[in-house]
Amino acid sequence: MPMRSRIDGLKDVTIVDIAREAGVSIKTVSRVINREEGVGAETRLRVEALVEQLGYRPNVSARSLSSRRSYLIGVIFMRLGAYHYVGEVQVGAMRACRRAGYHLVVEQVLSTDSVGPGALAQALTAARFDGVILTPPTCDDPEVLAVIEAADLSFVRIAPDQDFSRSPYVFTDDYAAAREMTIRLWDMGHRRIAFIDGPPEHGSARRRREGYLAALQARGGEIRPEWIAPGTYYSLSGFNAAEALLSLPDRPTAIFAANDEMAVGALAAAAKHGLSVPRDLSVVGFDDGPSAESSWPPLTTVHQPTAEMAEAAAQMLIEGFGDPRFRGRTKARQLDFHIVERASATPPLPEA
Repeated sequence: MPMRSRIDGLKDVTIVDIAREAGVSIKTVSRVINREEGVGAETRLRVEALVEQLGYRPNVSARSLSSRRSYLIGVIFMRLGAYHYVGEVQVGAMRACRRAGYHLVVEQVLSTDSVGPGALAQALTAARFDGVILTPPTCDDPEVLAVIEAADLSFVRIAPDQDFSRSPYVFTDDYAAAREMTIRLWDMGHRRIAFIDGPPEHGSARRRREGYLAALQARGGEIRPEWIAPGTYYSLSGFNAAEALLSLPDRPTAIFAANDEMAVGALAAAAKHGLSVPRDLSVVGFDDGPSAESSWPPLTTVHQPTAEMAEAAAQMLIEGFGDPRFRGRTKARQLDFHIVERASATPPLPEA
């Protein structure tokens, strides 16, 4: 039977209670909570166990008054329309923040052209973030990066496309994932595989397109420019792109969309053309968001660990990576992808 704590039943557990229960000083508990050095391993484990057992939650306001920290981490998006992606990033980052007693704040930056570098700097200063997480394509925006660096603000990027030594970052291999998905379609028997591209400002779109092309080249397939249609990562662009592809005299037997939203648009275009998926046309996506499972038929897609990447980015900030005093202390963490097979892809009909 677990030992009953002397402070079980208290409504609000304080740092004083934790110190008394652990038999250590308040300063020691503070060091453990703030992940500072100077605490022995055994003592640290004992305090951490009590923090978890008793459900202690630090008072952010009190902590910020007694230190230069605000215990606020910001996550910055260029757009908030990609609801699944935004939601997954928030869920993942919040997991790390809650473990360490931080709060998460979401900020949107349309562009520095619309708000101006000065307004962005003012907003970041007013928020008093301890650090920020930058998502694509904001993570590669030179003016946003310049503003953050000028403000001496810690930052970690998710899936950057350039200047990798500029900050710590978290990523998954978009190129390898797209290559593997294309090869899977090829190995099913498809030889006319089209690709719906993403927006040019997203490095992920370029990497996924390059993976698609590399797979065709590796298999000795034909690369036809008309089978690569532009998209914006929104479903309507996927519909319009698939409309163009399905109107070709030599239409594809499979469409690989660079994200799930556009793949769902491609499913709608197939229905408009009277094509049955996957009998007449295979459609696959990338991300493995809610739409991939709820579409009809459910999408075969690449699972991208979005929440886990955001959680890792927040944890890196909390651990001190991205601190402007240690620029050049670059740390990269790669998370794995995997392909989720559902009902939207199958070998083509013999006559195709």
